[in-house]
Amino acid sequence: MTQTRTQLVVLATIISAGTLAGAFFLQHVGGLIPCEMCFWHRYPHAILIGLGLLALIWRSPLPALLAASVAAISLVIAIYHSGVERKWWAGPDSCTGGQDLSGLSGTDLLDFNAASAIVNCDEVSYALFGMTLANANVFVSLVLIVIWGAAARRT
Repeated sequence: MTQTRTQLVVLATIISAGTLAGAFFLQHVGGLIPCEMCFWHRYPHAILIGLGLLALIWRSPLPALLAASVAAISLVIAIYHSGVERKWWAGPDSCTGGQDLSGLSGTDLLDFNAASAIVNCDEVSYALFGMTLANANVFVSLVLIVIWGAAARRT
């Protein structure tokens, strides 16, 4: 069965919205504290929702092509984060505990607020059957690239 352009755009937009909703659910209901890179995953999906709405209004292939590009950026972020989690390569200092603490006093170092706990990006906070959330986003991003590419061709 061949999907129409509108069906593909709606499907891709729902996937991104569901991905974001799942991230917020796990954070606010499930109690998972996201690391800095986990937040990076959210930005492309928010942009993809906006591009999905634009693609429904504007019948040009441009929104779908831009969305495929943003999904590719999401894929790169997910692969990078997956590699950091599996310790294949180092992550940015800002999320692996490499911050400079030399300017902090002893009181500052001992002042701990659990609500603002720092989660290292190289520590897996949740996995199901060995698949982390970053790994899942690799697959979601690949699917989105295919869907947005198909939508661009049907314009």
